[in-house]
Amino acid sequence: MPVIHTTSRRGGLRAGLAQRMELLGWSLLLLLASLAAFALLVLWSTALGLVLLGAGLPLALVATVVVRWFADRHRGWAGRWLPAPVARPYLPLPPGNWFRRLWVILKDPATWRDWAWLAVDSAVGWCTAGGPFLLFAAGLFYLLYPLVFALTPPQVFRTPLGPRFHLHGVAESFAMVPLGLLLLVLWYVGAVPFARLNARLVRLLLAPTEQARLRARVAQLAASRAETVDSQAGELRRIERDLHDGAQARLASLGMSLGLAEQLLADDPQAVARLLAEARESTSTALAELRDLVRGIHPPVLADRGLDGAIQALALACPVPTTVGVDIPGRLPAAVESAAYFAVAEALANAIKHAGAHRVDIRLEYTAQGTLSILVADDGRGGASFEAGTGLRGIARRLAAFDGTIGIDSPMGGPTNVRMSLPCAWS
Repeated sequence: MPVIHTTSRRGGLRAGLAQRMELLGWSLLLLLASLAAFALLVLWSTALGLVLLGAGLPLALVATVVVRWFADRHRGWAGRWLPAPVARPYLPLPPGNWFRRLWVILKDPATWRDWAWLAVDSAVGWCTAGGPFLLFAAGLFYLLYPLVFALTPPQVFRTPLGPRFHLHGVAESFAMVPLGLLLLVLWYVGAVPFARLNARLVRLLLAPTEQARLRARVAQLAASRAETVDSQAGELRRIERDLHDGAQARLASLGMSLGLAEQLLADDPQAVARLLAEARESTSTALAELRDLVRGIHPPVLADRGLDGAIQALALACPVPTTVGVDIPGRLPAAVESAAYFAVAEALANAIKHAGAHRVDIRLEYTAQGTLSILVADDGRGGASFEAGTGLRGIARRLAAFDGTIGIDSPMGGPTNVRMSLPCAWS
């Protein structure tokens, strides 16, 4: 047992050191970025001042693009150290001339928050972001101070702590080694807290405000509602078309055959028998089409066996090997089960028809946060995207009606992972 604990401790120390060495590189980059923030602050302020004087419009727009790109890089970095990524807060730019776009930029509160962040970052970013690098550099310097003392001329590096502390020989320079060790320990202990402090500072100034989140949420709900209405209208048109071209046409033909049989009943019994046989066949075909139509609206297997059984049935009907894992504590609301079923069915169809997959893995899990998490993974050719076809966009529209989300990880050459989530409650 002691050997196992020692190995685990060493592994944790090694992982922690690797994490801090990675942070060391980021610290240096962020330290340089703090200097760049001051340069951007001056550039942007100058550009806006020239705009107010009637000049500098192109420079102001270019500076805005650069500042927003710069801020996006910091949001991406901060998202690695926070529980959730830092979203972009900017209002969409309207089409039109430069004056109209600049007016929208100037009215956007996020623009002035960027300006405030540049000012704060250029002032204190060197401490929150570059502090660990400075601690590491100083610690390494003092740790190697005897070597520095021995290799440098007598005029330099003889007063490491100021003019009152003068070193007269290499032996005295070893007094700096404990200071170097102390600074390296402070770097090791403080690297992660410094990174999180900088990430929180970025989130404080560069994340959307509560008002902006509410505005974005309202816009998202309005778009989702419009897409849901359009989707439902399209589904109704499809049902109407299928009924008109399928079952309705066959029932009309059936009525004509029965009417003709009624007329021929007394004169040609054999013709009547043929007509009745055709009518029976038309009836069977119409019933099959109606069953298919009903299955497309709400599959009977979903109502009878629940989401678990319905997904298992999809996997059994799939022409490629498909594994299914479902961890759901009970029956979900019928609307959620239907949305999840059709989303999985569409993702499975995409994997077979477009990705050329040889194996598919389906996972459904109800999380502690009250969300149904769905993963459909395949080993196909990859390259799936929302722009490549309508199937994934249809899934996104279906999930958006329930405030659900979909994400795709599909590099060229595969594999493809389609991750979906649906907020829901179970009964």
